[in-house]
Amino acid sequence: MSAPSRFDRGHTDDLMSFLAASPTPYHAVAHAAERLDKAGFRQVAETDAWDGTSGGKYVLRGGAIVAWYVPEGAEPHTPFRIVGAHTDSPNLRVKPRPDIGAHGWRQVAVEIYGGPLLNSWLDRDLGLAGRLTLRDGSTRLVNVDRPLLRVPQLAIHLDRSVNSEGLKLDKQRHLQPVWGMGDDVRDGDLIAFLEETSGVPAGEVTGWDLMVHSVEPPAYLGRDKELVAGPRMDNLLSVHAGTAALTAVAAHGADLRYIPVLAAFDHEENGSQSDTGADGPLLGGVLERSVFARGGSYEDRARAFAGTVCLSSDTGHAVHPNYAERHDPTHHPRVDGGPILKVNVNNRYATDGSGRAVFAAACARADVPFQSFVSNNSMPCGTTIGPITAARHGIRTVDIGVAILSMHSARELCGAKDPFLLANVLVAFLEG
Repeated sequence: MSAPSRFDRGHTDDLMSFLAASPTPYHAVAHAAERLDKAGFRQVAETDAWDGTSGGKYVLRGGAIVAWYVPEGAEPHTPFRIVGAHTDSPNLRVKPRPDIGAHGWRQVAVEIYGGPLLNSWLDRDLGLAGRLTLRDGSTRLVNVDRPLLRVPQLAIHLDRSVNSEGLKLDKQRHLQPVWGMGDDVRDGDLIAFLEETSGVPAGEVTGWDLMVHSVEPPAYLGRDKELVAGPRMDNLLSVHAGTAALTAVAAHGADLRYIPVLAAFDHEENGSQSDTGADGPLLGGVLERSVFARGGSYEDRARAFAGTVCLSSDTGHAVHPNYAERHDPTHHPRVDGGPILKVNVNNRYATDGSGRAVFAAACARADVPFQSFVSNNSMPCGTTIGPITAARHGIRTVDIGVAILSMHSARELCGAKDPFLLANVLVAFLEG
């Protein structure tokens, strides 16, 4: 298979804008919803009765979104084609009592979320973003996208062995960022600052879900700008590609044999066990209600699920030029080599031979090459929402993604063409 002859850099430009505008899962799903609205989709509330009309619909819940398009004439037992992804990334998140400090420094108390590369958060200009909950139960997105915080590294003069023995970071003591000076640390200062910044009356914020982010924007890198460096590619790269693919398919959806779905979950990085995670009831509830809203029975639901396929799209590891021995010696995915098919016989990934055939067919229709990824037998393998989706819903699931470097860093690296190639494959898959 050969790569498409024309690379659309506009898709990658748009990805970079999406990454920059989405410092948190809440912002990511809000921006995905805006794109769906422009494509004619409409939001439906989980508390309302659903109808069986055709067209595009979506559900928002916290940092998760499930969107689907029902073509004209779809039967209650029509199977689904699902692109699964996740909206969260490893980072530092604000604790319930955020205002701390010592020795003339004002700091923010943070907790480690997921499995970040801790050193990548040092000496970086950091902003603060997330969701504020007000007294009346409403929520407000906030994004201080300017240098506000910094986790300063200890000078080499005070840690002479850092370059010879390695950097050792205590998660509790060494990662609390500074955001000002003063000895008069008072409870409520940070939230009061965010109320003022976001135009919320003082004292109205009673809950928050806040996290730090690097304010350095995504950028092209390399002699010919053939690489992209940026934050949260794991896994907003897949969320962006899935949103683009779903809207493209919906634009000419009259001949669809399946109901295309985008399911972007929160909390993948810490196990997916939440009401917005892949191990929660969100996806199953949406799919079942879609069947029943079209007059279907439990039998129709069972038939639809039996014919459904999910592509679990998440980033994977490109071979690292400085650490090639850490990879499987016969599987070396390269950036811009096309999407990767992720395989693990111990079910850390959900791919099997029949799933490989589905993915290979989509790549052939899109005229896009693909690569295979397996872990080195001596290294533990990560996992995704794929096995969870397969086990929870009885849906055939295939794990795929884009090969990147610096996974779980505050700033990751991918090829400039791969996001476009992935989106093309997802279109072919959703079209069936």
